[in-house]
Amino acid sequence: MAKRTLDAFFKPSTPPKRPKTEPTTISTPETNNTPIEDTKPPSQHQSYPIPIAQLPSHIEVGLEHATPATAPREINNQPHLDLLHFQPYIPRPTANELFKFLRRELPFYRVQYTARRGDIETQINTPRWTTVFGVDETSTFIQQDNNPNSLVLLESKTKAPTPKTKYQCTPRPIPACLDLLRRQVEAANATADTKNPSYNFCLVNYYANGDDSIAFHSDDERFLGPEPNIASLSLGGERDFLMKHKPFVSGGNTNRTGGCVPDAAHAMSGPGGTGVTRASSIVSGGTSGTMSNPESRPAATVPLQQIKMSLGSGDMVVMRGATQSNWLHSIPKRKGKAGEMTRGRINITFRRAVIPGGTNNYYHYNVGSGGMYRWDEVSREMVLQDGKV
Repeated sequence: MAKRTLDAFFKPSTPPKRPKTEPTTISTPETNNTPIEDTKPPSQHQSYPIPIAQLPSHIEVGLEHATPATAPREINNQPHLDLLHFQPYIPRPTANELFKFLRRELPFYRVQYTARRGDIETQINTPRWTTVFGVDETSTFIQQDNNPNSLVLLESKTKAPTPKTKYQCTPRPIPACLDLLRRQVEAANATADTKNPSYNFCLVNYYANGDDSIAFHSDDERFLGPEPNIASLSLGGERDFLMKHKPFVSGGNTNRTGGCVPDAAHAMSGPGGTGVTRASSIVSGGTSGTMSNPESRPAATVPLQQIKMSLGSGDMVVMRGATQSNWLHSIPKRKGKAGEMTRGRINITFRRAVIPGGTNNYYHYNVGSGGMYRWDEVSREMVLQDGKV
């Protein structure tokens, strides 16, 4: 018989069974279950219809340490064109997580307004979901009592309270989840351009599918000042981004930059007859438009090419210089590509308004007077929230 040591008599003959461990649930951005380490107080303000969650740490870290993901490509090979194209600006995995987070946490609106052309009025249903935050440079939100949620609206020059009659709307401060993006996009522009943009507005569009779109237009409103710098960030599904030069219209009126605008330029008034004028140039079919400098326009023998970009999740286009004065851009309706078209897309644009007219315009056309919608994970669609505006 083989000899056994003394210890062997006290050891169990079979190895002990390992205790069963309960499965752990990992929270994902598709749910509202936020990990404990990501539980931060939401952005709150009396102008918000709901508290707006702060970014989860994994998204925040991705934005802070991995953007810009690529150096921008300058596009200036056509007259009056000045673009920066980041492909991507945010790494795809982080961009996709950010898309799901913002779609779930932001309030959205389906704005209706009236378009008037001459004596004819047409009711317009905005073919996408919108929301907006910010205020023009004549006012500013100032934090009080070391509380990031105690922001008050003051006059920029005097720091006196902003009169209640100054705006036709209630401006909303940019929430923390979007303000981080704003600061980073400003910094990315500063390293790529000698001019350092300073944005005070954040517009968010949600395109639910290929039927949601925006017509050819230019962001050349007077309230943006000359040569506005506008950064456009794409999240989620891929969509085409089209650009075309504004054609010269003879016999038109001279605009602020010395070009011509169509004689049939129309004013648009919103719900309730508020009389807010939509100043941007909206052109259907490319039959009319403006050109900022007739003397420098290209000869008729030189064709201007339409630009088409496929913008994926995390891509960003910065339009600057004379671009808005001379070019139109759009997100057209798209059929087919079922996977991308039904995935949904968020577009975030950062810009700077210089007068109160910009604040009135943006809230009128991006919040309006209707109800608020939120994304519902069960039905996979935007759902109207009773009593919320």
